Amino acid sequence: MADKLDLDHLRSWIGRTDQATDVVTAQLVKGLRATLFLDIGMPAPGDAAPFTTHWCLAQPVAPADQLGSDGHPARGGFLPPVPLPRRMWAGGQLEFLDTLRVGDEVTRSSKILDVTLKAGSTGALCFVSVEHLITTPRGLAIRERQDIVYRDMPTDMAPAAAAPKDVAAAAHRETHFADPVLLFRYSALTFNGHRIHYDRDYVTKVEFYPGLVFHGPMQAALLVEFAARLHDGKAPAKFSYRGVQPLFDGAEFSVNANPAADGGYEVWTANAAGAPTMKGTATW
Repeated sequence: MADKLDLDHLRSWIGRTDQATDVVTAQLVKGLRATLFLDIGMPAPGDAAPFTTHWCLAQPVAPADQLGSDGHPARGGFLPPVPLPRRMWAGGQLEFLDTLRVGDEVTRSSKILDVTLKAGSTGALCFVSVEHLITTPRGLAIRERQDIVYRDMPTDMAPAAAAPKDVAAAAHRETHFADPVLLFRYSALTFNGHRIHYDRDYVTKVEFYPGLVFHGPMQAALLVEFAARLHDGKAPAKFSYRGVQPLFDGAEFSVNANPAADGGYEVWTANAAGAPTMKGTATW
């Protein structure tokens, strides 16, 4: 598949823009609070929404006959048509300038920043970086860089990851259970049809993962909320994160934080064995 990858053609998407608008509803806030293990409450107009609510807003909607075999909309359009079938969030950066609130009309303005090709241990990796500006009638609320990685499909199940030799001690830690209902709820809230999160036959027999894949953005959302609770409930001014390895359903996982020298926090999610699955830094 990688030999069909025309980088010059894909890089012609750099600078392409898109815009979409949606409204923060009380029902959305209740659902996201429940999914992120927050107090659900009775959100009313003007109440603060979870910090990463924008990932639930104005998501692309395509007819069923325009979906790819993985459940995503067919390639092309705003994102470049990368001919590598596996798509994952690699990481990104968020700058929080204002809080989204129930009743806000939110506009997301997006731009393709870069398309790059790298060689990984499993073959070609194509990275697409996208900038999102999230605005409300009050002005700019969130500035985001999102990194998406595309890679080739494996032909067999990868060997199980070795148990970590040293598990990092965490000054702050909470644990939860990754079950299919949790993954389904987040997929529903974000209108994410990617089958790796809910279709066990597909994810184990086609993409050869050992289980349902925990969403990268949900891990990032949990890290942001956890860091904010450690800092008087305030969102970090800047949050940077990157995926380290997939997190799967069927076991306990943890959300962890250690104080950093700059007054912020080093944060990470980890699987049941203690191996980090996403790492991030939160600064104020």
